[in-house]
Amino acid sequence: MVDSTLPLLLQGYAWLPDRRRRSGGAPVRTRLLGKKAIALHGPAAVRFFYDEKHIRRHDALPQPVIDTLFGRGAVHTLDGERHRVRKALFTGLLKDPAAVRNLSEQVGGELERARAEWSRKDRVVLFDELAKVLTRAVHTWAGVPLDEDALTRTSRDLIAMVDGFAAVGPRHLAARRARGRQEERLASLVEAARADAGPGGGPGPTVFRTIAAHRNADGSPLTSRTAAVELLNVLRPTVAITWFAVFAAHALHRHPEHREPLAGEDGPEFAWAFAEEVRRFYPFAPFVGGLAAERLEWAGRTITPGTMVLLDLYGLDHDPDLWPEPYRFDPSRFLAGPAPADALVPQGGGPVDGHRCPGEDVTVAVLATVARFLARLPYVVTEQELRIPLRRIPTAPRSGFVISDVAAPSAEVLTERASRT
Repeated sequence: MVDSTLPLLLQGYAWLPDRRRRSGGAPVRTRLLGKKAIALHGPAAVRFFYDEKHIRRHDALPQPVIDTLFGRGAVHTLDGERHRVRKALFTGLLKDPAAVRNLSEQVGGELERARAEWSRKDRVVLFDELAKVLTRAVHTWAGVPLDEDALTRTSRDLIAMVDGFAAVGPRHLAARRARGRQEERLASLVEAARADAGPGGGPGPTVFRTIAAHRNADGSPLTSRTAAVELLNVLRPTVAITWFAVFAAHALHRHPEHREPLAGEDGPEFAWAFAEEVRRFYPFAPFVGGLAAERLEWAGRTITPGTMVLLDLYGLDHDPDLWPEPYRFDPSRFLAGPAPADALVPQGGGPVDGHRCPGEDVTVAVLATVARFLARLPYVVTEQELRIPLRRIPTAPRSGFVISDVAAPSAEVLTERASRT
């Protein structure tokens, strides 16, 4: 089998769907990074992939991905009881409805604060500004100290970790350096908090203190560096919602008919459906992977132990057998209720107590909040390059989505802007 690493880097999201078409829909066998690999597709494949008897995560993720996206010793790299104990920490923090609501409200407040700033600018690069909004909001919500003068650098670092995990060259190096800076910052905060000698050292059941106090399955405390890694696994994915948030702006620009229902009285219900369709329609993760834990059989094929097993996410979210007219943006798909089991997998799938992303509720709630805000916000979309290149992972509009003439939130700000001009 010819190694497909270079074609994957060159084709991006199109690589696996293209290979599936060429294979007539059969499981794709190939090599990635020199390792035997097989790619699976379909709802049954989701259930197969997330069965822990089938797939193991330890040593499964390529080191470049660990060193940029997840961090060494992260929950994503664990199996069995070690994973269950660590995962319970995240489900407790991120699946609680009150906590999700509080974070969404924090984001809403930060958006209104940002609106005042945007209204005083000639142009706003929405991607950069939303990243700062989400960075500030999640730090406040999680109880992680963040100096205002460090906001821009921190938001750029959190974005860089996601932007460079699937890249080579400068983007990848930037991601590694960003992770190093942020792990060092957070480890220092954890050490100070444990000593009750610095920021965050006071009492209170914040995300920050909960992770700092967490213990492993054997009862040992997390090292300060591992605690920093897991803090980043709350902060980073929340800021990564920036990609979906800019896709929401893109969808509103392409489909302005959705503004009114989003902004109206039924907006919260429609916003949920809109957010789910953004997650389904736009490209985020192309696939996820693990290693075969034992000899497996799938669709008449034998999978030998240690083979890299890929689960097709982008292709499943655009499968015409599951989603009629899959390349049509249509939030009404979700107005009747949640998607069929194991059909919507933009952030992976499987049972909540397994390796499924615990941040899906947060993603949908925050994305719905941003979508409602944008639908109500008067602004002008400037002339720019809005194509979304599928060769780039992760992708976004090339321009970052530039807006101008953002309406001020009050007469006071309008007066200030008029005096400046």
